[in-house]
Amino acid sequence: MTRSGIYAIGFCAHYSQQGDWAFRYALKLAQDNGLQLNVFHFLENPYDLNDHSGQSLSREERARIAVEREKELRFYYDQLAGDYLKVGFRFCEDNEWTELHRCLLVREFQVLVLAKTTSDCVFAGKRIEEFAHAFISPTVLIGPDAPDQIQLNSRAALIADQIGVPQHSWVPVS
Repeated sequence: MTRSGIYAIGFCAHYSQQGDWAFRYALKLAQDNGLQLNVFHFLENPYDLNDHSGQSLSREERARIAVEREKELRFYYDQLAGDYLKVGFRFCEDNEWTELHRCLLVREFQVLVLAKTTSDCVFAGKRIEEFAHAFISPTVLIGPDAPDQIQLNSRAALIADQIGVPQHSWVPVS
């Protein structure tokens, strides 16, 4: 049963064990509540400070790469989603901060799930904890060492029970 205006979960794709853990959490949350799960993928890897590969590409090359990556994205996550049909995919070309805020404004998600790939992981040019702390929507970090390592930003902490995170099973984003 959906409560408090949660209609969709956002997940930023990451092809890693931690990414799979985060996806499984987001998928379970969506399935348990009949929510839409929207998977976002970016031209430049938001987890890599040095990935500026899209900046020098022509419009045509960006479009070609977008099509290829969207196919990969759909193939990979369709398999993980199994028979759950309320999964959408979005290939984003702008920077992470701008795109995710734009998606939030048009209600493509109300809760954001991110993989924490390492203890010093970055996302969108910041420590992932800094990103989560500053981000305007409830944000859940999964990992880096186990699927039950969960960090919540202050907005997610307020709705922990609604997003399937039992009391005392998470730590605040610091």
